[in-house]
Amino acid sequence: MKQRVSSLLREKFDRDVVLEKPKDRSFGHFSTPIAFSLAKELRKSPMLIAEEIASSFDNHEIFSSVESLKGYLNFRLSEDFLDEYASWALENEKEFARQEKKSKILLEFVSANPTGPLHIGHARGAVYGDTLYRLAKHLGYDITAEYYVNDAGNQIDLLGLSIQLYGRENILGENVEYPQSYYRGDYLDALAHDAVAKFGKEILSDESRQKELALWAKDGVMKIIVDTLAATNIHFDSFVNESSLYADWQRVMKKMGDGIYEKDGKVWIASQAKGDDNDRVVVREDGRETYLAGDIVYHNQKFERGYDHYINIWGADHHGYIPRVNAAVEYLGYDSKRLETLLSQMVSLLKDGKPYKMSKRAGNVILMSDIIDEIGSDALRFIFASKKSDTALEFDLSEFKKQDSSNPIFYIQYAHARIQTILSKSNFSKEEIMVSSLKGLNESADALLFDALLLPEVIEDAFASRQVQKLPEYLKSLAASLHKFYYDCRIIGTADEAKLLKLLEVVALSLRVGLSLLGICAKDRMTKED
Repeated sequence: MKQRVSSLLREKFDRDVVLEKPKDRSFGHFSTPIAFSLAKELRKSPMLIAEEIASSFDNHEIFSSVESLKGYLNFRLSEDFLDEYASWALENEKEFARQEKKSKILLEFVSANPTGPLHIGHARGAVYGDTLYRLAKHLGYDITAEYYVNDAGNQIDLLGLSIQLYGRENILGENVEYPQSYYRGDYLDALAHDAVAKFGKEILSDESRQKELALWAKDGVMKIIVDTLAATNIHFDSFVNESSLYADWQRVMKKMGDGIYEKDGKVWIASQAKGDDNDRVVVREDGRETYLAGDIVYHNQKFERGYDHYINIWGADHHGYIPRVNAAVEYLGYDSKRLETLLSQMVSLLKDGKPYKMSKRAGNVILMSDIIDEIGSDALRFIFASKKSDTALEFDLSEFKKQDSSNPIFYIQYAHARIQTILSKSNFSKEEIMVSSLKGLNESADALLFDALLLPEVIEDAFASRQVQKLPEYLKSLAASLHKFYYDCRIIGTADEAKLLKLLEVVALSLRVGLSLLGICAKDRMTKED
């Protein structure tokens, strides 16, 4: 709807026009302050300009009225237009709220080290990234979801040592002394036993084979990670291994030209000249490339693949890392404005008001899979999509087990299920409902119809602003409007039953499509177990 009005006004005024939704619905469906921006140009008062513009829209097919109020133009959509649009949407569910954006986007997210299962901190970036991906797909973008596998460096070596220590203690029965930095957790048990089955028990005691063990084990850990993501309806189009990139380092280093220099036996990137706090080491004194070198090669590879735009979703602790990667992109000859880095803040988890403590090294990390088992993937996805990703998030598991309006995912699912229950009680056929007219709705029904048809604008805004929480906010509001309408308005057995049922079908459509973009399937019926 908003696109149609915006397009019409853009054509009329030969410029983009700001459209707003009036807080007071009695003013209309949309409003614009265009008269104020035209006042200086036309040398007239905004009120006079608004009155002249309003009169030029007489008898326009998509508006029932265009009125001026204190310099603002207020547009009320016609019943014919709303009825036609709603009918089209119901007949074309797969196309509803879709667009045909042409840009190609490479989206990298999660990219957790393959050294242990995903914890709830990873879950936030995973859900945020996948929701952005779904929104972009729906809008027609050619978008690729990619996982960067950090399978090189000290963290991988430490995985081999951790498996050996666990196996020596729990399989060989030895007394072992654990270093301060090592991995712990139940997942090591299966890895240690599988390693013995494949290599023999000697693999647990041979320190020279730690790297061999780690490189084998990281594939098993990646399977754990991929399976956890799949259980949350998150999938990737491609995976890139860090270990595969360093063979290209010499070529990429030469490509950076003056952005690379040697000092004190090390190789540095001159990132300070591009906005970083300091220059950074990319090759150590012993000739080993740093993690940053791998990232430089990776981002060069990204740009060489020819996308229009690149999005990284990183943890908040990577904030200081952004300037050095942007510097590398510039030295490689690319526009760093085409690289967008979004940060995902950490999560605090409560249960019955008591905080959990998180410590990946200590092994008492709160696993993403544990939360899925406890509250389900739908609730987990909704939680992490419902607040701006760059702000801290705290939630209590017990709140998402309640079966009332305090649990937003239950409240939204119940709205969709309630509509299906009402439809099942009617004697009208699907065909009779679909051909009924939505004209002549009362004020509250008209408001509900307009709200239900706002989904396309919400989707576009949520992706453009990178604020995916706008979608769950919209769904909660729409569900609340539906529940209120249900209690205020009798439907079955009234003269307007068919048209009101069609209205409810439109609401259900927006709830269903909106939930699907959050990676959640709408429910047609609810039980106490749900």
